[in-house]
Parts: sequence; structure tokens; C-alpha cells
Amino acid sequence: MTATPAGMTYADYLKLDTLLSAQQPLSDLHDEMLFVIIHQTKELWMKQMLHEVQLAISLIGEDRFAEAYKAMARISRIQSVMTLSWDVLSTLTPVDYLKFRDVLGTSSGFQSSQFREIEFRLGLKEPNFINHYAEGSEDQAKLRRALAEPSLREAAHGALQRAGFDLGDGSTEAVAAAWLQVYRDADRWFDLYELAEKLVDIDDALAAWRHKHVLTVERIIGNRPGTGGSAGAPYLRKTLEKRVFPELWSLRTEL
Repeated sequence: MTATPAGMTYADYLKLDTLLSAQQPLSDLHDEMLFVIIHQTKELWMKQMLHEVQLAISLIGEDRFAEAYKAMARISRIQSVMTLSWDVLSTLTPVDYLKFRDVLGTSSGFQSSQFREIEFRLGLKEPNFINHYAEGSEDQAKLRRALAEPSLREAAHGALQRAGFDLGDGSTEAVAAAWLQVYRDADRWFDLYELAEKLVDIDDALAAWRHKHVLTVERIIGNRPGTGGSAGAPYLRKTLEKRVFPELWSLRTEL
């Protein structure tokens, strides 16, 4: 551990000169600043989420569940803050946004590599998304690593297997059967039961984030295409049924 540099200030420690000079709207319109800050803030929170999810994966791999729960609880709370931020963005009216939308060019939140990495690290591994980033770029390299390395979903499956559950070929049905045993004897498998509920917290929060994202996009631009060429709200609506841990949702019917 290094010593604190003599004379270091709050602004020095947080690199505020760099951080607060990163907001550079391309128009002179008042509302573009909000748009920039909302998205930059989301990227900072996603950086922290990735920091926490990789710790959780590592801890679960060592069966250090109590420590993993702390990281996972932090992830779901960050997700809640990110979801609430859509309410701030929704103060941007359609008229306000359309005044500066053209300065965004082809840039789009669809291009956020950190969001894709979060999906991969949680367990929604869709290799085709890698092709949206330039060959040889750092963004693509990060996604390739996330695709190859164990996800939170895979770490949870490993924990089930170490506890003696047979996941067979790893099919949805086999995983669902294992989790159902855990829930039906929650006292015996309390660590795994608690792990499952923390996973559902994260999945629940991700679904809420997607839902609020769709509402906000519809409120501001309706069904217009996204600036990056995506279908906009119609595309986002298709993602609403995505679940990282579908087995943990379906087993509720079987209890």
C-alpha cells in the first residue's frame, strides 16, 4: 500500500480536472449537457458493475458465498440507480431532443461495449455482438475475453456441481431440475438458495432497466430508428423477455 501523496487534494484524488472537462456538447443548446452527463454517468456505473461482477464470479468459484453476496447486492443497487436515471433523462422533451439529435451522428448507446460486456459477464453470451466492434479494437478484445471466461451464470452452475448436483449436458431442463431441488430443500442448501435469490435480484433489476429504457425512448423519440442505425424502441421491446437465469424464474411454478 502506497503512502498518500503529500498535499493531495480532493480534486487531485478524483482527477476532477479530467472528469469535469469531459463534457463537451457539440451544440450550444442547453439540454445537450444533460444527455451527455446521463450517458457518461451510466458508463461509470457500468465500470463499477463489471468490477463487482468479476469479483463475484471469482468468489463463487471458491464457494465464498457470503462475500459474493455483498458484491452481488452492490450490483443490483447500482442497477436501481441506473434505472432511476431514466427519470432524469425523461425530463428531456421530444422537442428539446430533436433540436440537437443531428449532432450525435451515428453514435448510439447500442454501441456501448461495457453494456455488452456486462451481458456477457452475467451469462447472456451472444457472440454476434462482437462483430459490431472494429477488428483488433480494445472493445472487441474485451468482449472476446468475456465470451471465453466464466460468467456469473457459469460460476453458479459450477457451485451446483461442486455441491453434488448433476447438470448433465447443461441444458436448461437439467439446470432447472437442480435449482428446483435447492428450493425444495432450502434449509439444507441455504447457501445455494441465497445465491439463487441474489441472481434473481440482478436479473429482476436488469429487466426493470430494460423496461424503463424502452419507455424513455418511446417518450422522447417514439418509434424512430436509433441514431446508430438500430430499430430503436421496436428493437428494445424485443429484449424485454431476456433473462440471464430463466430457470430461476420458471421453477416458481413448480414449487
